[in-house]
Amino acid sequence: MKKFLKEFKEFAMRGNVIDMAIGVVIGGAFGKITTSLVNDIIMPFISLLIGGVDFTQWKWVLKAAVGESAEIAVNFGSLIAVILDFLIIALVLFSVIKAMNRLKKKEEAAPAEPPAPPEPSAEEKLLTEIRDLLKNK
Repeated sequence: MKKFLKEFKEFAMRGNVIDMAIGVVIGGAFGKITTSLVNDIIMPFISLLIGGVDFTQWKWVLKAAVGESAEIAVNFGSLIAVILDFLIIALVLFSVIKAMNRLKKKEEAAPAEPPAPPEPSAEEKLLTEIRDLLKNK
């Protein structure tokens, strides 16, 4: 059991897992923001354009409510709102990834400094000294 816990601790404390956990939390918060954007800002404008009908209340009633039995309906207005949520999130993620790729290309395109010439080996230095001594004689 100790080995299992040790392996789990090593797995959980790796950088990638922590980064992924942070991404999930931020993604959840971003999802709430886009849901509010769609439901509270975009949908009222769409409803206004189509005659003041509450867009999220669009449904296809399969069986009307009778007495105490509940209505059975397909809520396709809510589905359209969720699809808009998805499209907004996908557009934002696409934009972020595109911007990151553009920055990455700029870094790669920047000319790298040419590497410094390698230092002469000890043998080359010694041969150079011998040559210079022979020239002077």
